[in-house]
Amino acid sequence: MPTIARSSLMSLETYAKARNEFRARVIAHKKNRMVQLGEHVALLFEDELTIRYQIQEMLRVERIFEEDGIVGELDAYNPLVPDGSNWKATMQIEYEDPAERAHMLTRLRGIEDRVWIAVAGGPRVYAVADEDIERENDTKTASVHFLRFELTPGMVRQVKAGAAIGAGIDHPNYNEQVVALAPAVCAALAADLITA
Repeated sequence: MPTIARSSLMSLETYAKARNEFRARVIAHKKNRMVQLGEHVALLFEDELTIRYQIQEMLRVERIFEEDGIVGELDAYNPLVPDGSNWKATMQIEYEDPAERAHMLTRLRGIEDRVWIAVAGGPRVYAVADEDIERENDTKTASVHFLRFELTPGMVRQVKAGAAIGAGIDHPNYNEQVVALAPAVCAALAADLITA
């Protein structure tokens, strides 16, 4: 699967000119990569385009133009691009009210380890969470987690052949599932996979 090379990034000046059009393209692209699990948890399944956008935005916001800084961003973000046998997702826990959010983040400790996908109604594949750094402490979980769902070769073949994909969370304080993701989402996720 593609990784994002230094030579493929736009300079800050070029990105400033292209940003509105690029941003609109990415927003439209994300619509088929978003899965809502209940009212308060969303998964954005990342790919090369969504991560490229994140890198370009970080370079812009932080005004990074020196080579070492750019390479540092690539090193930080490239692991979030799926590599052909998995899906990688950003999970966001969303509560508008700050007091409710604080309360729920204490009740949802460990939720990142209870997120799953299932192909063709088969066994659940639970996410490997936060491989870069621990995002939970003794009192609460974070509102953002990075997840990886590793698929077997058989699952990859099933998805490529059009099998249904389900997703859910089975945490004691948050239990939600989607039996079958929308066809457009399934097609986007199938495109992330490579059959062996």
